[in-house]
Amino acid sequence: MKFSNRQEEIIRLVKEGQPITSEAIAEKLGLTRAALRPDLSVLTMMGILDARPKVGYVYSSNPSRSLVYDYISNIKAKDIMSKPAIVSEETMVYDAIVYLFLKDVGTLFVENDGNLTGAVSRKDFLKIAIGGTDIHKVPVGVIMTRMPNIIYARTDDTAFSIAQKIIGHEIDSIPIIEKETRDGRDIIRIVGKVSKTNITKLFVRLGDS
Repeated sequence: MKFSNRQEEIIRLVKEGQPITSEAIAEKLGLTRAALRPDLSVLTMMGILDARPKVGYVYSSNPSRSLVYDYISNIKAKDIMSKPAIVSEETMVYDAIVYLFLKDVGTLFVENDGNLTGAVSRKDFLKIAIGGTDIHKVPVGVIMTRMPNIIYARTDDTAFSIAQKIIGHEIDSIPIIEKETRDGRDIIRIVGKVSKTNITKLFVRLGDS
């Protein structure tokens, strides 16, 4: 796996100043701890860094990939994905909110003629609901995030890479898609989703095994 420039810099700082806390690393990079969290999680999961409680981070004396990384790097999206909750662009916001709660999900995906066109989250619904807009008269298509601004993954993408996307982009759920050509036009077909819940279940499964 290729490290980002920031991850390479974190590794360098840990090697030079170990043990070093996340606060100290963040200060040296001019970032917040929250911004660093995804990178530190990745480096720790891969066995590059060791996180020692009340001490800080140290460079691993045996920087091979961890068992956790080896395990989840072999698990694909198709192995853990679940059925997505889908609505059309014409669905009224009120009806979409009811459907969201009935399905107990954090994100609804929006299709038009079998083509993924957008996504709408609980935050989107909250914004319009507290804004005084009549949610019985506004369709989901008005408030959704549209393609190509949706983070997505393929069925053969690893669980690890999807977890990185969820953490890095601070989103609840990622659609799993397949691209095809239909009647001379490109179609993005949603075949599943991977959410924070799916990732959590994966780690519970890892612990059980």
